[in-house]
Amino acid sequence: MRTPDLDRRQLCQRSLAAAALGLLAPGVQAARAAASAAASRAGTKPWPDAMSVPGGVAVLALGAAAQRPQARFNDLPVLVAGQPDDWRALVGLPLSTPPGPAALQLRTAGADSAGQQRPFTVRAHRCAEQRLKVAPGQVDLSAADRERADRERAHLAQVIATFSASVPATLRMQPPVPGPRSSSFGLRRVFNSQPRAPHSGMDIAAATGTPVRAALPGVVLDRGDYFFSGNAVWLDHGSGLLTLYAHLSAMSVPVGQAVAAGDVIGQVSATGRVTGPHLHFGVVLNRASVNPALFLAG
Repeated sequence: MRTPDLDRRQLCQRSLAAAALGLLAPGVQAARAAASAAASRAGTKPWPDAMSVPGGVAVLALGAAAQRPQARFNDLPVLVAGQPDDWRALVGLPLSTPPGPAALQLRTAGADSAGQQRPFTVRAHRCAEQRLKVAPGQVDLSAADRERADRERAHLAQVIATFSASVPATLRMQPPVPGPRSSSFGLRRVFNSQPRAPHSGMDIAAATGTPVRAALPGVVLDRGDYFFSGNAVWLDHGSGLLTLYAHLSAMSVPVGQAVAAGDVIGQVSATGRVTGPHLHFGVVLNRASVNPALFLAG
């Protein structure tokens, strides 16, 4: 099985440097501008639906400012979108976030921002439980598989920590594949009667070989064959917003390639730990896995 190697990580670093300088391909820049204009014509807000619960997104109005404010949550940088007359902070809330009071740390150019905070409340939200039967070797891992999974977990932690300087023109995503969407985000997974971490994405039912398309313009951040996710592609959309496309058969794009929304990046399959062919679609915002349904436009 192939796993991410040093050359791939070096390509990844070069792609991130290009993204940080705003050097995306003209086609990607045009796609971002077109998406923003289309959302404006349709009267659709360019940010995701607000849902201040664990696994959701808090959308906080920051008011007007000549320059884009800087914001942090839990000491991590936060995506700030909008225009000088209406900035919004988009805060990804990890599934482990405790309900109750929370605060965004805010800094505005030209102002004494020491101690500035924007308070908000995280509401309680209980997710359902799902029980699945899989091959015993995918739950009770062998020593070799456990070592592989740990190695991949460390690598993916670095991927998820990406925060490039570019800002998405819109955050309303197109569905990566057609098909029924499960309401599986946040489900407490029980494999062969053994509890595991909650489900961190959305499963979309689709036949093997169905093309998988980029949900937003971005840059291919990572791709590889992973024990749990199978063949998987990560896209970087800027400012800590990433998307994951997992359990693929073919992966059509190399690390470092710029893609437009709708570009084919792979095909649906059943690689990794799955019970059948489908796409696992994940969204990460400021290192938090959040509910993809909040971003999907249709």
